[in-house]
Amino acid sequence: MQQPDAAGAKPDAAVVRDALGVGIAVGLSGFAFGVTSAGSGLSLLQTCALSLVVFTGASQFALVGALAAGGNPYTAAAGAFFLGVRNSFYGLRLSQLLALPRAIRPFAAQWVIDETTAVTLPQPTRRAARIGFAVTGLTLYVLWNLTTLLGALGAEALGDTDAWGLDAASPAVFLALLAPMLKSTTERITAAIAVLLALGLLPVLPAGVPVLLSALAAPIVLFLSGRRKGTSRGMATTEEDR
Repeated sequence: MQQPDAAGAKPDAAVVRDALGVGIAVGLSGFAFGVTSAGSGLSLLQTCALSLVVFTGASQFALVGALAAGGNPYTAAAGAFFLGVRNSFYGLRLSQLLALPRAIRPFAAQWVIDETTAVTLPQPTRRAARIGFAVTGLTLYVLWNLTTLLGALGAEALGDTDAWGLDAASPAVFLALLAPMLKSTTERITAAIAVLLALGLLPVLPAGVPVLLSALAAPIVLFLSGRRKGTSRGMATTEEDR
């Protein structure tokens, strides 16, 4: 993979500054996860293990949110798994860009998430990409796990988290993580349909299942988009024949 020349290089300090900004800003939201997880009935050990091992915010919030709503643990885990699948596609792109030694890749895979990908991909050189990935991943991993612990301990001290209104922390943080990713009209329409599906199915299906079925929004939008493009091509061909 050809790298830009030195003229297009970005100062290391600038890369570190950007990476620290993302890592610190997102890492602090681990406190909300710790509070939400403890409030949903998970123990301190289980809550901390999720952040240490799973380490992907959206999947963690989806899991504890479904459990808090009384969902089946297997359904909750399935929803979290499908949300985490996107990291596999990030990994395919990042593996080519970073070109890390084979021995390091299994450890680096733990840090392949939305935030590290967002910082790494725009970098102009492989050196800058590696710095951005490492600094973002390390900062976020340490802070996320530390604030998860503090949040879980705080929830135990507070007692009933519902009485404090902290049960709203999970969906609020989840939406805050999701919103910046919706950049195109197609993505916004897909998200809107997914919300409508989840809300419409919520009263009639067990907790956790509506979230899984809301994934149908993606193929629905792709199908409708394909039909619209096909119709547009057909109309253009008809106009040319005239």
